[in-house]
Amino acid sequence: MEDNKSIKIPTFSELAAENKQAEFLFWVGSAGSYDDRAKKITRAFAKILTFCEINFAVLGTEESDSGDVARRAGNEFLFQMQAMQNIETLKMYHVTKIITCDPHDYNTLKNEYSDLGGNYEVMHHTEFLYQLIKSGKLKIENNILKDKVITYHDPCYLGRGNGIFLEPRFILQTISLKLPEMKRNKQRSLCCGAGGAQMFKEAEEGQLEVYTLRTNDALEVNPDIIATACPFCMTMLTDGVKMQEKQQEIEVLDIAELMVRALGI
Repeated sequence: MEDNKSIKIPTFSELAAENKQAEFLFWVGSAGSYDDRAKKITRAFAKILTFCEINFAVLGTEESDSGDVARRAGNEFLFQMQAMQNIETLKMYHVTKIITCDPHDYNTLKNEYSDLGGNYEVMHHTEFLYQLIKSGKLKIENNILKDKVITYHDPCYLGRGNGIFLEPRFILQTISLKLPEMKRNKQRSLCCGAGGAQMFKEAEEGQLEVYTLRTNDALEVNPDIIATACPFCMTMLTDGVKMQEKQQEIEVLDIAELMVRALGI
């Protein structure tokens, strides 16, 4: 895998051929592999891992969907098929530590694969970035974003689902001095409208789409940037900003992308 600056990322199969082993698996996920916007998040986080000289690799074409969407949509049989295939692949490469940018995959790999025999130390990329900053491996100097107004949207599967509230905000505090919260935040955060396989079905009848409601929450604090940490939220909030015709004024960025911009890498 290469990004647009030719950062070469090894696969586990390539390392195995050389009798080598990576410490961390970067689980890219379906969104991060196929969605053009989410690919930018994947590249951004890979840049940071490379910049910090982390020993990591990806599965490449051997990575299959985690099965999250299949389970949320009610297809338990398909979920178990996908999960068992992945568990066998991870077992083959002796994977024990996983990092992912997708809270849906994070939740599934961390909390649901263990029922099928897949036990791993799973971290969301905001948890990993938090650790890098706290350990001193990642430092921001001459930050060009310090005066940008950034508001953070809590992804459901990261925040309310797994209690990850502190880490993303700590990272943003190293990036900007202006971090207003939306009126609905942390445990009371409003969903973007995509989780639980909702992204793949028609919206139900109502006065407003959920993503429009959530975008309105963000616009109330007059941000320069809406930050999130989930490729699904990225899609919904980007659409929300476009619906309000605010795309020339407001950016929607993943925390990894903000970190890359602040670092200038």
